[in-house]
This record gives sequence, structure tokens and C-alpha cells, in this order.
Amino acid sequence: MSDEKTTDDYALKASVQQSVAAPELPYLPPKPKTYSPKIGLIACGGITQAHLSAYKAQGYEVVSLCDVDIEKAEKRRAEFYPEAKTTTEFEDILRDPEIEVVDIASHPRERLPLVEAALMAKKHVLSQKPFVLSLDEGERLCALADANGVKLAVNQNGRWAPHFSYIREAVQAGLIGDVISAHVGVHWDHTWVKGTAFENIYDLVFYDFAIHWFDFVSTLIPGKARSVYATRAHAAGQTIGPPMLAQAMVQFDGGQASLVFDAHVKHGSLDQTFVAGTNGTLTSTGPDLGTQTVTLTTAAGVATPNLTGTWFNDGFKGTMGELLCAIEENREPRNSARSNLASLALCFAAIASANENAPKTVGEVRTLPAGSAPGV
Repeated sequence: MSDEKTTDDYALKASVQQSVAAPELPYLPPKPKTYSPKIGLIACGGITQAHLSAYKAQGYEVVSLCDVDIEKAEKRRAEFYPEAKTTTEFEDILRDPEIEVVDIASHPRERLPLVEAALMAKKHVLSQKPFVLSLDEGERLCALADANGVKLAVNQNGRWAPHFSYIREAVQAGLIGDVISAHVGVHWDHTWVKGTAFENIYDLVFYDFAIHWFDFVSTLIPGKARSVYATRAHAAGQTIGPPMLAQAMVQFDGGQASLVFDAHVKHGSLDQTFVAGTNGTLTSTGPDLGTQTVTLTTAAGVATPNLTGTWFNDGFKGTMGELLCAIEENREPRNSARSNLASLALCFAAIASANENAPKTVGEVRTLPAGSAPGV
């Protein structure tokens, strides 16, 4: 009887847990108070429509657009900044003394020398993600930025997806205590890439897509991740090249994390996040990345914040806005390249683990394993 009474009491307590007001947290994209530099964009591919749309909405001044295909640069100019200059030579942007900030949106292999040249020209840089193909090269670029007195940030735009941002801010504010577990599951159809250049990326899911989730987990447990064990597989019936199923288990000091990606779900997509701490939990659930409901549960009760915004385009407002705020306040950007190397270390370890069917220590895999993303 005592066991039954305990169970009944627990169920009753859970059913009547009161609703409480959600804490106000700074989850929205940051924006500088007065700093308004001239910005140059190098590479004007498809994703830059999101970049420029976000910058235009925030009132940021883009004055020059560069692409080796001048038509791409001119197209973006016509869409967003008709007064901007266009060029096929990135040196034109780096030589312009009025341009203080450069957004570099090319692919990683092409981007490395561009970032290096921009830092040498003493420009602040926002680099597209994934940042680098080698942790050593990334560390070298961070040191180069320091030596030239400029800021180097990474466009990990998922950091300012409203649900990710609120959860991160709640964790960093100590609202759930010490993190003991973090579990994310993304179940959707990513086969739209069939026939595009993305299909050539063997680790499309882990490297190009899941980097946002590796980055998210890394911000919850900074410096604590110790090892990763990962697997990947082709889904039954898939005709696209890269494996559409991938998962990773992360061991960290005092806890565990899991990341599950099912990229071949044709009907009924689902996106879930669960973070548990010593004093509470945070959950986020929705049918896709842009529609999420966040819940914070502690001893005080259950809170459901009414979040505004969406990943596209608040994420891109956030990455540039945080860089500009860091320049204005003379501090390290929260999306700094140095902090992003921890996210890449998780990603590289996961891919190497899946290759070798063995756990990997975080940080021991220094480069993106060969064959994972040829040509990027």
C-alpha cells in the first residue's frame, strides 16, 4: 500500500504543478547601440539572400558585394542594396578603408585564404559555417585575429533560433542548475539536395547540417565534452547518395548528450530538444525548425515563454549583430571563432567515430576526416 500511495501522491503532484510566469531572457538577436560600420560581402551564393535580408531589416550598411560571378553580385545588389558597389576581386573590398567588417560566405576551402587576407587587412570578419576543415588552421586564424586587433566570428546562425537561444540563455542563467543531460532529435526530409552539389558531401548530415546541433550542445556544456561515439547509415529505400541516418552520443563531465538525425522522414516531421539540469528541465517541441514551443519546469512550476521570431532570419540578424556588439564593446563575440572550434571538435570526432566504429576523444581528431566533404 505504501508504494501505491507514493505513486499516487507523485502523480497528483505532477498533475497539479502550477503554471508560472516565464523568465525574461535576452534571447532576441543583439544589436549595437551606436556602432554602424560599412560592411562588405565576399561570395554571393544562395545563402546570402538570408544574410542580406537580415542585414537590411536591421539597418546595417552593406556597401560592396563581391563574387567571381559578377551576375550573382549584381543580383544581390538589385535585391537588397542598390547603391552598393559590385566587384569580382575580393581585394577591392579589403583595400577599401571605409569597410570595417567583412562577411565571407564562400565554401570552407576557398574561405580559408580569404579570411586570412581579411584579418591581415585588419578587417573584422564574420565567417560562414562550418568554420574550417582543420582545428589547427582555425586556431591559427584566431591567433591572427588577435595579433591584428580584430574580431573573428562564425555565422552559427542557429544560436539565435528563438528556441535554441532561450534554452541557452536559461542554462547560462543557472535556471536549471548544472546540466546533466541534453538530447536532441530532428526527424525530417532532407532529400531536397538530390541532384545538387550538396549530394556530393558524404557526411552531409553530420557536417553540413548537424554542425548547428553540435554547436548548440557545446554552448550548454562549454569545455566539458570528453568523448563521442557515433554511427550513420543509409535509410531503407533512399536513392540519394549520402547516409540519411546519423546519431551521436556525447559523454561530458557529469552527464551525457545524444543527437539523433533522421533525414529521410517523408511524412510527419518532428523536432525535439530536452535539457535536464540538477534543478529543472527545458524542452522544445514542434513539427519543424521554425515552429517550436519551449517549456521550463522547476520546483516553482511550469513556464512557457511566448517567443517571437524564427530561425530564418533572426539567426542571421544574431550572428552579425553579436559581432558588431562585440566590436562596439571591445570584447570577444559570443559566436567567436575560438568558441566555435569546440563545436567543430565534436563534429570531427563524431565523423571519425562513425568511420571507425569506435569512440573518439574530443579534440584528438584535428581535421575533417577525408572523404566527408569533398570539394567544400
